[in-house]
Amino acid sequence: MEAKPESHKLIFEKEGVYLHTNAKRSNQDTTIPGFIRIVERDGEPALEWSPVEEDVRNAPAVFYAKKDGEEGEEETKFDPGYEPDWAVISTVKQERRQEHPPVRETGQWGFSLPLSELYSLRRARFSLGRNFLVMTTRGGDPLPPLHFHRGGTRELLKAMQRYIRLAPSPMDGRLFLAYPHDSGALSQSFDELHLFDDTSADLVSRFIQDPYATTFGGFSKVTNFFRGALRHPESPLGNRSPQDAHFPHSADEEPGFELITCGAELGPRPEVKRGKPLDNWDQFLDPEGRVTDPQKVKKLVFRGGIVPSLRKEVWKFLLGFYPTAKEREDILRVKTDEYFRMKVQWKSVSEEQEMRNSLFRGNRSLIERDVNRTDRHNSFFSGNENPGLALLQDVLMTYCMYNFDLGYVQGMSDLLSPLLFVTQNEVESFWCLTGFMDLVHQNFEESQEAMKQQLLQLSLLLRALDPELCDYLDSQDSGSLCFCFRWLLIWFKREFSFEDILSLWEVLWTRLPCENFHLLMACSILESQKGELIGSNHDFNSILKHINELTMKLDLQSILCGAEAIYLQLTNCKELSVKVQEVLGLRVPSSFSEESPNSEPTETDTLLAQSEARGASSCQPFNGRTPQRTPPTCP
Repeated sequence: MEAKPESHKLIFEKEGVYLHTNAKRSNQDTTIPGFIRIVERDGEPALEWSPVEEDVRNAPAVFYAKKDGEEGEEETKFDPGYEPDWAVISTVKQERRQEHPPVRETGQWGFSLPLSELYSLRRARFSLGRNFLVMTTRGGDPLPPLHFHRGGTRELLKAMQRYIRLAPSPMDGRLFLAYPHDSGALSQSFDELHLFDDTSADLVSRFIQDPYATTFGGFSKVTNFFRGALRHPESPLGNRSPQDAHFPHSADEEPGFELITCGAELGPRPEVKRGKPLDNWDQFLDPEGRVTDPQKVKKLVFRGGIVPSLRKEVWKFLLGFYPTAKEREDILRVKTDEYFRMKVQWKSVSEEQEMRNSLFRGNRSLIERDVNRTDRHNSFFSGNENPGLALLQDVLMTYCMYNFDLGYVQGMSDLLSPLLFVTQNEVESFWCLTGFMDLVHQNFEESQEAMKQQLLQLSLLLRALDPELCDYLDSQDSGSLCFCFRWLLIWFKREFSFEDILSLWEVLWTRLPCENFHLLMACSILESQKGELIGSNHDFNSILKHINELTMKLDLQSILCGAEAIYLQLTNCKELSVKVQEVLGLRVPSSFSEESPNSEPTETDTLLAQSEARGASSCQPFNGRTPQRTPPTCP
């Protein structure tokens, strides 16, 4: 019996819809023109895109590149911009969340998605005039952005509304959630959109928990649009439709894009200037060597840093290792004994024992390899027989004995080298390293949950600051902000000069004005590059290349001023979203809005004073699950 041929009916068709492939092979185009269609196949409406050169009636496939001669899928590897073995995250095979995925796979670049499987779409337009749509399925699979070079988005959405309802997301006016016409979810009143409170589940984390393997396994294929706080399809939604004021008419061919607003309106960004460095340490010590005003010291360091001659002493205070003058001799003796006891443990391991301990061999091998390429341009570590290299290796090996669970992870040598350079002491550099690792150890954990969380937090901040830049990065498949991974992992160690890193880290160690100030640093850098990124129309590969080439070209003082100004701008916004407030660690008291603008202290001084009053513990950590570290104080 012959199979009944598949019937199809063309409902809508539009040419001039481009897919940006970001292909890395030189023989492939990075921009492919095609058709977008709505087709009924056996009565089932589907949204389809196919390139011009393919058979216009072929069912296209999901946007994956195939290995030559293989049937499996090849995820594009993330290029972190440095040594391949430094890549903490590499190729991750995407696990299918559905036994029979809704997206049909028969071609190379296209896709075919039943409209019943469409979960949401995001439409946007930036200043260059290019309009694009980004869609995701109910299984959480993001589809590649579709660029409408010749218009037609309004017509497409009107055609889609024959089969589904598009309801605006309460969290982002550019996002629309798709529902069938008979969905009971749309019968709820619009007021119910605002019933969830601060204690509700983390919508962002819940939404991206499953697709994150895709994000980190194939950065070039995942966009950032779905990171807005969306409600689950079963959650109540209002009954407004895209025919409302969200689709205003204008003379522009693509009405509505620029008139849609999302997020809070930010006020003007204040001008910020750096202060003078801390140059008198003794004035903060009592006769027994105790620090009399720890928060004032941190405030001065945040405002201007530390003069080089005082770094050795002040750094030990900032990192929690500062014995008083009266107790210094006894404490140093205890700490020295503890250090060398751990050092002897690994030094006494025989070759036979090492052969039976793969973990020990692995740590030693990684450390030896990293030490030989860490800051070799610095005279303290240059040369083949430099004693600084031996100290670097010994301290890192001893840290493995101190923290068996974590051991050594590539990148820790970058954190230790400035400490060893400043202290010029093996024992003191070790205990300073333990204090530093208390702050950033989550970055090096195998699960990478803290790094994922920080990238999401950075995305939230950047979208609140500059939706246009976020839209552009989304359109170039760079919304995951993967190129910021190295920045956050080792606190910009590879981006600034060695001397600048000494200045930057002492500022970050103060944990002022909040613990996530390093994320504001990243925002400041990205905003400083906005004109170049958008003005030069960079694609995914050139964005990654441009960001990597910023190394040693950034002005630290300008970036610090920009980050502090961003903090002030956000904290002065009365309508700042709860999620952004959490990232900034804000718990603004009711009296804050009543502060006199004519008072002598600067805005930052006022905020820092509040931070002193409530303690640094009010700032949220990178990872909400990790216990907070008590700010180091003098005994």
